[in-house]
Amino acid sequence: MCGFSFTVFLSAFQLLPTAPFHILDLGGSTFASGLFLGFLTYSSAFSAPLTGAYADRVGPRRVLIVTSSALVVFSLLYAVITDVAVLLALVLVHGVFWSGLLSASAAYMTNLLPEHRRAEGIGYWGLSTLLAVAVAPTVGFWIYNRGWLWLCVLAAALNLIMAVIATQLHDQPRSAGSPRVHPRGLLEWRVLIVSITLALYSFGYGGITSFTALYADASGVAPKGIYLTTLAIVILSTRPMLGHLGDRIGYRKVFVPCLLLIACGLGVLAFGGSRALLLTSAIVFGIGFGTAYPSYVGYVMKGVSAERRGAAFGAILAAFDTGIGTGSTTMGWLIQHHGFPVAFGVAAGLAALALPYFLVIDRFYARARS
Repeated sequence: MCGFSFTVFLSAFQLLPTAPFHILDLGGSTFASGLFLGFLTYSSAFSAPLTGAYADRVGPRRVLIVTSSALVVFSLLYAVITDVAVLLALVLVHGVFWSGLLSASAAYMTNLLPEHRRAEGIGYWGLSTLLAVAVAPTVGFWIYNRGWLWLCVLAAALNLIMAVIATQLHDQPRSAGSPRVHPRGLLEWRVLIVSITLALYSFGYGGITSFTALYADASGVAPKGIYLTTLAIVILSTRPMLGHLGDRIGYRKVFVPCLLLIACGLGVLAFGGSRALLLTSAIVFGIGFGTAYPSYVGYVMKGVSAERRGAAFGAILAAFDTGIGTGSTTMGWLIQHHGFPVAFGVAAGLAALALPYFLVIDRFYARARS
């Protein structure tokens, strides 16, 4: 699963930071360049509750094989499409398969982990993703300078490797009494409501993914991928030390200060895009963002049965990707009309709202799962 996830994000994070530059090369606007990630994540968000529930029904392994194979096709299509509108239409379909892949892989991994070490296990598994993110943007820009076609062909090859890895995973046993359609329906509404917390702070992450390279370029900072690379290195360095804290002292106690760090990290970018500010933001944001997710998953999964984990991760992904998609599209417009500092200031403000929202909704969620 670590090998699978490493390959998934090695492919994705070569494509995502470079796609805005490709759309600009095709004659698109800054707003249109933000729509690429925005459409991907919106499509993923709206389909995730359904694809997650589907993974519960047919099994995560089967979903991983199908979605990986589909991403091979999408990567090759991106190589030959030159119309921005068609490119954006294709990414909407791409998002459906992306949500299925993420929901199924998270459900598969959670089923492997003992409950008392769930946050630690999710944290270590996530390191494979972060290792990919640490190297992918730099590799992606290096290949992009030699042609968009080569970047897409490499992405297709990596997605094909993903499909092969998925075929080597073992099917996980299903409990004999698991219903084909759960009495509470397809959606995990309790998880979706509390996960709005993630939507509020992932708004800024959408902007970071799409625009920190452009921000660095506009500020004369090289290399352009310095923010994402630093962010990944920080999370890789701190998560082994901090990821297990939720299992030991309580998920909520770890998650709350992480929300503060995320808001502060985004706030730093509102003051400018110099190398010092970019690096400071990446460090502060990275510590909070990297520790928040394992703690949050441990917090939520305490109240979710094994046969509903795909649906629960679908709800988490729906909220998270809604925030990323909204951040990418909205911040693209804000940057175009008001500049980078204003856009990241708005992101910091929304992230700051995540803490009071979580503290209020936590009371209701604790009651609902007890």
